Amino acid sequence: MRASLARGLLAGSLVAAACAPGFQVKKYRSSQELYVASLREYTRKKWENAITGFERLTLDLSARDSLLSRSHWYLAMSHERRGESLLAATSFLRLAELFPDDSLAPGALLAAGDSYAKLWRDPSLTTEYGTLAQMQYRLLESIYPDSPLRAQARTRAQRIDEWMATKEFETGMHYVKRRAFDSSLISFKFIVKQYPNTSKVKDALMQMVLVYRRPELRYFEEAKETCTTLRAAYAADAGVLLLCGSPSPAADSAAKAAGRPVPKPPSVR
Repeated sequence: MRASLARGLLAGSLVAAACAPGFQVKKYRSSQELYVASLREYTRKKWENAITGFERLTLDLSARDSLLSRSHWYLAMSHERRGESLLAATSFLRLAELFPDDSLAPGALLAAGDSYAKLWRDPSLTTEYGTLAQMQYRLLESIYPDSPLRAQARTRAQRIDEWMATKEFETGMHYVKRRAFDSSLISFKFIVKQYPNTSKVKDALMQMVLVYRRPELRYFEEAKETCTTLRAAYAADAGVLLLCGSPSPAADSAAKAAGRPVPKPPSVR
């Protein structure tokens, strides 16, 4: 009988433990208390509890309360720490939109861009999140030109540009393999125009020369003009010289007169 009673008490305690309430926002008498408690949960890496608390604060605090922007920040950070990058980006942007003059606003835009960038894990994937990341970095640069975070935003935007150019280059090469040469030229030209500071520009220009020279197209004048562009931008590049050859003697003379080095053609063996 005692064994049955013990089992009953144990079962009851397990049920009570299962039903015991966790982090309850209602038990805090003021927003200040809830903020302190939510921040404590954040510090303890109790992300779900922190989200519950800070989410409640973003709904209850008045627009003039100095804790409101901080609550949005920690709500976004809690989502990010929990691996919920899309929710984090949304929360960061909410902060930046509601409090553009707050000291947290530039950091919120940078963090929103980072959250979107995490969702674009590979250049082969759709560029939707990469584009959204790029928008936040550019927005930070334009709205907060004096922010110390501006340099970071520019660097990260450049990284997105590199990925964008890489994806477009792969698209162009795909068209080349399918012998859709006009379509490939559109992709390569897009890289040169849209991402002029990326490492893929030279590759795109060189592929344009090769496509222009294809027997199906025979766009020799366009190939010649593209080679002129390549030699001007990459005068010492062996691959460019191999593809396009050395400039003409007249061009060499002009380069010497202007004080520019004249590239030498690669040796032929």
